[in-house]
Amino acid sequence: AFRQVEAELGPVDILVNNAGIANLSGGILQETAESWDNVIETQLNSVFLLSKLAAASMAARKRGKIINLGSMYSYFGAGPLPSYSAAKGAIVQLTKSMAIELAPHGIQVNGLGPGYFKTELTQALVADEAFTAWLSGRTPAGRWGEVQELAGAAIFLASDASSFVTGHILYVDGGITASL
Repeated sequence: AFRQVEAELGPVDILVNNAGIANLSGGILQETAESWDNVIETQLNSVFLLSKLAAASMAARKRGKIINLGSMYSYFGAGPLPSYSAAKGAIVQLTKSMAIELAPHGIQVNGLGPGYFKTELTQALVADEAFTAWLSGRTPAGRWGEVQELAGAAIFLASDASSFVTGHILYVDGGITASL
C-alpha cells in the first residue's frame, strides 16, 4: 500500500501515524493475550512498520516529517487499559529513538500526546454528565478538547516552523499531564 501511494501520488513528505484501538479490559488480570497482541499490533507495530518504509524514502531525499500519535497515557498509565498504555508509552520511546537515528538524514520525528477530545469515538463519554464533570475538574483547562486544537499542533509539527524540533512529544491535553 505504501509503494502504491508513492507511485500514484509521489514521495511521502509527512507521515502521521494515527491508527489506534483500545481495549477497556479492566486491567492486566482481565486482559487476554489475544487482545493484548491486537492492541500492540495496531498501536505500536504499525508505527514501526510504516515509519520504516517512510523513513527509507525520506532519507533518500534528505527530508521528511514523521508524527506519531501517543496519548496522555504515554505519560501516565491507566489501570483499565494496560495494553493501550503500554503501546502509547512505547511510542514515546520509539519516537525518541527514531529522532536520534533519522535527524542526520534531515528527518524530524515527533509525537502528539492528546488528552480527552470530543470525537466520534468519545461521544458516549461526552454525553456522560458524571464523566464530563470529572474531566472538567481534573483537567486544568476545565473542558474537553476540540479536534481543531489537536490539528493545529499537528500542522506545527508538519511545517517548517518545527524544523529544529525532533524527539519531542507535544502534549495537547488541556494541562492534564502538567498537573501530575
